[in-house]
Amino acid sequence: MVAAGRGERLGEGRPKAFVDIGGRPLVWHALRAASAAARVTHVVVVAPDGMEDDPALAGAAAVVPGGSTRQHSVANGLAALPADTEAVLVHDAARCLAPPELFDAVAADVLAGHDAVIPGLPVVDTLKVVDAAGMVTATPDRAALRAVQTPQGFGRGVLERAHAAAVERGDVDAPDDGVLVERLGLAVHVVAGHADAFKVTRPQDLLLASAVLARRAAAV
Repeated sequence: MVAAGRGERLGEGRPKAFVDIGGRPLVWHALRAASAAARVTHVVVVAPDGMEDDPALAGAAAVVPGGSTRQHSVANGLAALPADTEAVLVHDAARCLAPPELFDAVAADVLAGHDAVIPGLPVVDTLKVVDAAGMVTATPDRAALRAVQTPQGFGRGVLERAHAAAVERGDVDAPDDGVLVERLGLAVHVVAGHADAFKVTRPQDLLLASAVLARRAAAV
């Protein structure tokens, strides 16, 4: 679970994963969901340097410091997994409301034999490809597009190979781990994402997250 980001766009003056929603830090909510997933057996949290002992991380099996990039942080977390771990889920704590069933769906697909599995939602907006001058050069067919989320799942050996190859290429800031596996030339399978697995990035996302929590509380 990657929780080492600075969260500058959120404007809260502290690491994003430790900003509160519903009275608890984002990473607390993310840990709670991961721990509730039937197929998750061990959670390693990658935290900002110096915050490894924060009470919000008490549910983790292990906590390690983050790196200079997201990719470096994932590599740190991967290295901290038990030696007998065969399948790995990589999750951004900023997607703190991804439900347990999404973790289980991704894990099940990896265990069924896929090298890499990512959740995604259909794109509802029309997207344009724009050049440096601001001119539209293409309009992709949105039926073939997906907005990608986490958790993303991988065979451990595949993910380790993908990270090692990225280091050899000098590719140190990929947007997600699925891209690194694509660059190995391996297939990446997409499963249905979940509306609640949105990424908290801007202040308005905190309002949306609070509304989701309120909706869940009312449904209990």
